[in-house]
Amino acid sequence: MNTINLQQFKITQPVSIKDLPTKFSLDYSEKQIEKELKKTRKKLGDLQNTQYAHGKYAVLVCFQAMDTAGKDSLIREVFKDFNVRGVENHSFKVPSTKELRYNYLWRHYVALPQRGKYAVFNRTHYENVLATRVHPQYILNENIPGIDSVEDIDQAFWEKRFEQINNFEKTVAENGTIIIKFFLNLSKEEQKFRLLRRLDKPNKNWKFSPGDLKERKLWDTYMKYYEDIFNKSSKEYAPWYSIPADDKPTARLLVAKILLETMEKYTDIVEPELPEELKAQIPDYIKQLENE
Repeated sequence: MNTINLQQFKITQPVSIKDLPTKFSLDYSEKQIEKELKKTRKKLGDLQNTQYAHGKYAVLVCFQAMDTAGKDSLIREVFKDFNVRGVENHSFKVPSTKELRYNYLWRHYVALPQRGKYAVFNRTHYENVLATRVHPQYILNENIPGIDSVEDIDQAFWEKRFEQINNFEKTVAENGTIIIKFFLNLSKEEQKFRLLRRLDKPNKNWKFSPGDLKERKLWDTYMKYYEDIFNKSSKEYAPWYSIPADDKPTARLLVAKILLETMEKYTDIVEPELPEELKAQIPDYIKQLENE
């Protein structure tokens, strides 16, 4: 497969979301793309085993997208060859009563990966500057001092929240967690097609909710706030990648390749070696086992 310039998907300067593509052609068949994905995720799995033994870095992979963008299936396919002990998936829904008794970042802090492991956030802490901006009444559930009505939630509130999120990620990154954030960029037309398919197929009906149509009507508002997220929080220590998501196989391969390219830069991740005194005893240990 031809070399792909993966850096073209990285957000390194202010962007307009309408200029971010939802389609990307690899000029390969779906079968060829699947073969390349298998090869890439095998390399990722092998690297993760070394990372687990090394025990110095953790990896946080974040996914944000509109409904039907394919986050669940992408996560399943990209991380399929990982040792189960090395990766944990966290799907963040509406905060529970318990979670609302803490600050909004608490549930994300406690889900951070241990050194040597990956954590996948399926929807992330950015819901706190996305869904809550589209529906500011949600903020009132947090019972924040000084915020007694929607009118109390001004632009300064959101700027402070972005500052808190950036500080959260910077602190995590400076202490050994590699952060990679993906936006699966789905077109409104493709979402319509996928919603119709859900309604048309009995085995997919369970995924549909009338709320999907209500949120779809707010598409432009969501896009406005996604753009703000990218422009305020894509940092070198925690970059955003906008992945064209109208074609699921292509999106999966791009994500896998970006993860692999990122992890291969950490040349200090190596398998630990036994102390010299233990190495010297290996022949004796082998003899003891063979003579049992």
